[in-house]
Amino acid sequence: MGIQDIIEGKKQWRAHLARVKALPPDYQIVYKEIQRYLFKVGPLDLVDGSLLTGIVDFFEEGAAAGKGVLELIGTDVAAFCDDLVKDSPTYADIYQKSIKREPGPAEK
Repeated sequence: MGIQDIIEGKKQWRAHLARVKALPPDYQIVYKEIQRYLFKVGPLDLVDGSLLTGIVDFFEEGAAAGKGVLELIGTDVAAFCDDLVKDSPTYADIYQKSIKREPGPAEK
């Protein structure tokens, strides 16, 4: 990853955050909770940014339709997030697999 990639990534992240700030306040609060949860759970495909961008797209459409954020996702934010990443491997999954595996000869 070169310096240009880092600069471009920062520009994209700032543009993404500007879109989040343009959402209604209740959407912003829920988005931040989703972001916090996903960063903690750590789905591996979170790095490419399409998941968070898709959530903002979804929220923008809901706000434009005049719906409340809880009408879109339900009252359980964690369940909504879990449903989003249910088929994606997470860092927690990788950690669990590393714990369960048999120790190698050097580890015995």
